This record gives sequence, C-alpha cells and structure tokens, in this order.
Amino acid sequence: MSGTFTAVEGWRREAPRLAAELAADWGLTLGASYVPGAAGHVVRAERADGTRAVLKLFWPHREAEQEADALERWDGDGAVQLLARDDDRHALLLERCEPGTFLSAAPDPVGVLIGLLPRLWKPADGFRTLADEARHWLEEGDLAALPPGRLRDSAIRLLGELVPTQGEPVLVHQDLHADNVLAAEREPWLVIDPKPLAAEREFSAAPIVRSGELGHSKRDVRYRLDRLCAELGLDRGRVRGWTIAQTVAWLGGSSIVPSHLETLEWLLEDA
Repeated sequence: MSGTFTAVEGWRREAPRLAAELAADWGLTLGASYVPGAAGHVVRAERADGTRAVLKLFWPHREAEQEADALERWDGDGAVQLLARDDDRHALLLERCEPGTFLSAAPDPVGVLIGLLPRLWKPADGFRTLADEARHWLEEGDLAALPPGRLRDSAIRLLGELVPTQGEPVLVHQDLHADNVLAAEREPWLVIDPKPLAAEREFSAAPIVRSGELGHSKRDVRYRLDRLCAELGLDRGRVRGWTIAQTVAWLGGSSIVPSHLETLEWLLEDA
C-alpha cells in the first residue's frame, strides 16, 4: 500500500507538466485546477474555438480503466460528453459542467437519479463484468483483507447468491452518488466520473441507496431503497443485497467509514 501511495504522489508531482504537454497537443488554454481527487488532476481548459472544457488526468487504476469507453458509449446522453482521449497518458478532455453544483443541492435529487439511470443502461458488451469485479473483491480487494465477522460473512454470502442469478447485464456506473452528478447547461444534470461495469440494473442503485449526501438516517436509506425500486421496477431484495455487498467491499478505501457502517447496520436489520 505504501508503495502505491508513493507512486501516486510521484505521478501527482508530474501531472502539471503532463497537462501542459496535452494542452499543447490539443490546442488548449489551461485555467485553474479543481480540488484534486484521490488519484486525479483536473483542470479547467478552453479549446481554440473558445469551447469550455475540462482536462482530466488520472493515475491508472482498476476502476478507471474503462471510463473513456463508458463516456463514449453514453455519447452525452445524460452524461458529460467525451471530447478527446489519450489512453497512453491516461487523459480525457471533457465537456465542462457549468455552474457545476452538486445534485445533492437539488430539491429532488432522487427523482433526478431515477430519470438518469435508465438512460445510462446501455448495452454492456466489452465492459468488465460484475462477476469479475466480485471475484476481485473476494480474492484481492478490501473484502479479502477484512477479518471474519458479520459484515464480511454477509457480503460473501450475498455475493454467492446474487452474482450467478443476475438479470440482463447493462452498462452501469458503480459509483453514481449525488456528488457525481453536476448541474450543466446542455442538460440540467450530467453524470461524471464513471466507474463502469456490465451488471444487472439492480446493482446500479446500490451507490444511491448508500449516498449519505442525500440524507443519512435509517429513514433516508429506506426511502431511497423503496423509491428507487418502486419507480424503476427493481427487485428490492437484490438492491438491498448489492448495496450491502458493495459497501462492505469498499469499506477499506472509504473516507467515511463510520457512516457506511451505520448504513450497513440499517440494511442488515431490514431483512
């Protein structure tokens, strides 16, 4: 883990130089940087024709490998438009969302997400499958490193039940929480930062159920679970199960572990 951290920090120091190279290649004028993510360098940019854009560079990691592919598959339908890509330098040029406020500030964010989700459910051929991702969680990821106990045992049991019984696979964004949807001009709201998988529709609701920025209480979690399932025709038990399994699998990398633990307890009580 320390080696990876050191490598990311080294890459981060080099990112501004790499951004300048890409700006020259793509004819961009760079502006101010956005607040950096865990493994990204994101900068405001302007194209030669005056189009406002965003230059995104990222440290190559598993969840981001097919980000550009997902944006191409969505082709701006409910998601930010991909303007250019450089796979060798792990760089994307993206449509800029203005004013860029988070969906969590909207009057009915769950309603917006319910409208967006079916638009994202495109054919999933060519994308890593949820079965492959679950195998990674179990064998190499944070779930494998968890000590035996109720959470780990529940996640393993649920994955064993849910993975082989999935419905039709579609393209899903496995991190579609309310702060990964921004206010924009081309459409009122656009999805950003995809972590794509080929999975059944029920799985795509899991990060929304867990989305604490939409309210963090037992009542809030159950409201999101019930409303998503009712309005999108999803199987409630499977959505609940996927939310538990993915949340446990992501615990080790979360910066808000206490709130995720509370969410897990509420969902485990909701048998």
